[in-house]
Amino acid sequence: MCQRVIRRVKVMTAITMNQGSRQAAEILREARDLVDPVLRASIGSLPAAMRRIGGYHLGWWDRHGVPQESGGGKVLRPALVLAAARAAGGDTSGAIKAAAAVELTHNFTLLHDDVMDGDLTRRHRPTAWSVFGRDDAILAGDALQALAIRLLVEDMHPAAVRAAQRLTGCVIELCEGQHDDCAFEGRDEVTLEQCLAMAGAKTGALLGCACALGALYAGAADRVLEGLDAFGREVGLAFQLIDDVLGIWGDPAVTGKPVGADLAARKKSLPVVAALTSGTPAGARLAAFYRTQRPVEGALATRTADLVERAGGRAWAQAQAAVHTDAAVTGLATLLPDSAAAGDLLVLAELITHRNW
Repeated sequence: MCQRVIRRVKVMTAITMNQGSRQAAEILREARDLVDPVLRASIGSLPAAMRRIGGYHLGWWDRHGVPQESGGGKVLRPALVLAAARAAGGDTSGAIKAAAAVELTHNFTLLHDDVMDGDLTRRHRPTAWSVFGRDDAILAGDALQALAIRLLVEDMHPAAVRAAQRLTGCVIELCEGQHDDCAFEGRDEVTLEQCLAMAGAKTGALLGCACALGALYAGAADRVLEGLDAFGREVGLAFQLIDDVLGIWGDPAVTGKPVGADLAARKKSLPVVAALTSGTPAGARLAAFYRTQRPVEGALATRTADLVERAGGRAWAQAQAAVHTDAAVTGLATLLPDSAAAGDLLVLAELITHRNW
């Protein structure tokens, strides 16, 4: 415990030193400004039906095509691409298409996830499938993934081919993670090790790939490329841990998702699996409830969330998010001793652990 506290102090010191010049909001805003024109041009090249769904999902217009003020997601993954390119000594302007490709891939997964999970709300609006139908939402997701690969294969940058290979491999890995996530819902017993492996594939793979693409476009050595991939994967696990906490206890006004949605679907999220395997009376009661078919809503959703918390699931997930953030930052400090170069990556890692969205 003492060693972890010491590492945490070092992490916070490094981040504090770098935050004087760059804040998380500035990093994300810059990433959005750079990738948005590429995203809009890519979506604009689609046939009308797919273009309408893609633009709606990204928050650019309403279901009728009327422009909206909403800007979609937080563009965290494009920001990681650009931050990694900068950390590896590259020119971020060369990596913009790669950053946009990662964002398109991320949104392809969201379109499909919403269909598979039956979610009705994302980013404070009805999900694309609930507006345009399941079939068209799936097809729009497929189109976004095709656009991501097209961006890379048509890019003249020397790293583009390796980037396309890396991104396609990442998509296969995250599909495996999504498969496991869905399969866990039908199983009574899931271990924490299995759940962490699923999260590493489902979420960590794309954040690792984002950082690796930044390194590729910076012309970094393989050692740096793989080190930044490892950094992104650790950050991805922290992201998923916090995402699972928010999926149970998050404020819908901030997250844009209904409260308790993961519990209603009886998802084996990380806090839930930690609670189910805790050996506590609350964990046993939670396991018994998860085996029933009772709908989780209203007061029952609150009581179920309370069981997860009493069994230690929430505290465990939050502590593990800090552990993986520490591991990411410690590895980055070894890989890139110049903390100034890695400043944006440090700030983004800390943002993930302390976000409420």
